[in-house]
Amino acid sequence: MLYLILLLLLVWLALTVLGMVLKGLFWLTVLGVVLFLATAAWGWLQKPRP
Repeated sequence: MLYLILLLLLVWLALTVLGMVLKGLFWLTVLGVVLFLATAAWGWLQKPRP
């Protein structure tokens, strides 16, 4: 499960960078940031508690 979350984070980060590089794709930057934050929050909530 950890590898899936890390893979998703890397994909969203790549989309964000791609959206920043290509000026016409600002919406891709916004989508990448939102999905990155959502996946990070989901991974943090899935963390086992002691």
